[in-house]
Amino acid sequence: MTPERFKRITDMLAMRQTDLTVCMEEVHKPHNLAAIVRTADAVGVHRVHAVWPRKRIAKRKGTARGSQNWVEVKLHQDIQEAVAELKASGMQILATHLSDSSVDFRAIDYTKPTAILLGQEKFGISEEALALADHHIVVPMVGMVQSLNVSVAAAAILYEAQRQRELAGCYTRGCPLPPEEQNAILFEGGHPIFARICKQKELPYPQLDAAGEIIADEAWWQKVQMSRSSWTHLDDDEDDLPEA
Repeated sequence: MTPERFKRITDMLAMRQTDLTVCMEEVHKPHNLAAIVRTADAVGVHRVHAVWPRKRIAKRKGTARGSQNWVEVKLHQDIQEAVAELKASGMQILATHLSDSSVDFRAIDYTKPTAILLGQEKFGISEEALALADHHIVVPMVGMVQSLNVSVAAAAILYEAQRQRELAGCYTRGCPLPPEEQNAILFEGGHPIFARICKQKELPYPQLDAAGEIIADEAWWQKVQMSRSSWTHLDDDEDDLPEA
């Protein structure tokens, strides 16, 4: 990993907003999903949530990464599960929906822990999800259309959140992620070939030093270079390995 790439990743991690997220309720068009995750990354969101029906989520992993692998996408089987997790984290739940109680999206305090619910392209947010929200928010319209594309609405709201948080100094507090998670992101981003080998061989990620270089003993390096069957057998004879 070059010093420039190491600095870029560590600078990015230092500005991650772990208490700001979006929750996509059955948003299914690939270009919308990709655009929302890309915007989330751009404003420093670390993890987004997506609700999928059981028949779809069964074909997907519980978590994935998007936007060049920098944003974690956590999948949920239903909206109750997703909102319960977000509320347990102390987040206010905002639903993008026009109702009698809706407020201008700019009237919300986004410096508080916040989750923004975004609805399915055709039908919007479900009644069930609306009932779980703390506030309904709208992006004001003065033209003939009544709503924006879901990814455009997400971008408008997230950049208002970014504006407020920047003014409040939320991007200068240092990395809020646990050390092991920081190390994993740095390893995957800075050493993608070794990260792929670790996943294939089910090897733990090694630690990185202050310059982003790998710290590992000889046993780890040998396992990286061997076939899985070879190093599995070697585990029984680890005492015979040379000292690191």
